[in-house]
Order: sequence, then C-alpha cells, then structure tokens
Amino acid sequence: MDSTEGISHTGFHAGSFPARDETRVAAKAARRRVRIMSATLHQALPHHEPVAAPAARLALKTDGPSRGLLDGAWWPRSRDLLSELPALTDVLDPLWGRITRIAVNPTYWPVIPHEIPVGGHVVKAGWFTPEIDPHKLLLLSYGTGRWDLLVIPPETETKSAARLMAAASDYDGPPLTASALMAADETRHAVSAADRPLEPDEAGKYGEDGPASAAVPARTDRASRLVIGM
Repeated sequence: MDSTEGISHTGFHAGSFPARDETRVAAKAARRRVRIMSATLHQALPHHEPVAAPAARLALKTDGPSRGLLDGAWWPRSRDLLSELPALTDVLDPLWGRITRIAVNPTYWPVIPHEIPVGGHVVKAGWFTPEIDPHKLLLLSYGTGRWDLLVIPPETETKSAARLMAAASDYDGPPLTASALMAADETRHAVSAADRPLEPDEAGKYGEDGPASAAVPARTDRASRLVIGM
C-alpha cells in the first residue's frame, strides 16, 4: 500500500486555505503601502511664482545738441555681466534700438563672456585697454549708434550713486571722462564735508580757515534727464 493512502486529503486542503488567505492579505497590504509611498514621493511640489529681476538703476541724458563724453550713468548691483546686462538692455533696447555689442575695460570686470544672453537675443561682449575708460561701458546698436555710460561701482553708497547719476546726466561743463567725473565728485564731496561747521574739537585742529579746498567743476541742475530704477 502506498504510504500516502492513509492521509486525509480533505484535512490537508482544509489547512491550506487560511495560509493562502493570509498570503493574499499580506500582498494586498504590501501593495497598499507601495501606493501610499508612491503618492508621498510623487506629490506635487509647491508652486513658486517666478521672481522678477530687479530693474536697472539708470540715469540718461535726453537728446540735445551736445552729448559730451557720456550719455548717462548705470549703477549695477554686481560685477557679473551675465546677470546685470539683461536688465540694462530691457530698458535701452526700446529707447535706443537693439543693443548688439558692448565693450568694457577689464580692470573692474572679473569675467567678460564673449556672448551674453538678454531678452530675446544675444549681445556680443569685448574688452579693450587702454582705449576704454575703466569706469565706462560702451554700447553699440547695429545701424543706430553708440552710447557711453558711466559705470558706478556696485558698492557705492546710495547718496554718492545719486550724485554721480545726476552728474553724468546733467553735467553741462567741460567734457569729462568717466574716471574724471568720479574723481571730481569725490573731490566735491570732500570739499562739502570740509565746508560744514566744525565741531569744537576740530576748530583748534584746523585753525580758523579750515582745510584747503580744491576747485571743482560746478554741476548745473537741469530737468533734462531720465532716471530709472532708483
């Protein structure tokens, strides 16, 4: 006789159903955990509205019979042309025509890319020394013209930057280069500080006449300028 004949098949199968049920329950729970984990891992990220780049801080001369050596002043927030130039061309393109090339002196610009993407096009960049003043930005618009801006150092204090912007866009004296205009403003500011009333402890230090003052070209205040982003 086969040794398996005495074993009840009914009892064997009856004991298998609970095991299969437990397996199905465990598999269903595992699939549920996978779905939960998947939903957690792939949940929608919070939507952030794009942040607009700061507007260019700019002061421009209006059209006139005599432009002088500068067409205005630009106060960038950094020395990074890739991040600063797009905001500038956003303003200048509608006013002057599409800016296609710029040139700078490399003295104060650590990186000068050959091409700079701006709104809708690319501006080619170059550098020249000593042909270009270290404090000037030269801009070219194809078929339209050339413009020269005083570049105010990014770290300049607000009051000083405002004076330089006004001087570059209002100044009606002898033509000054960008560096000469900055030097004149520094001298004028030093003279203004020297002309203030002396404190009691300073009067004895300088005497009655105070420190000597230097002659500085006067600036005429005219309303013929465009100021942006201040």
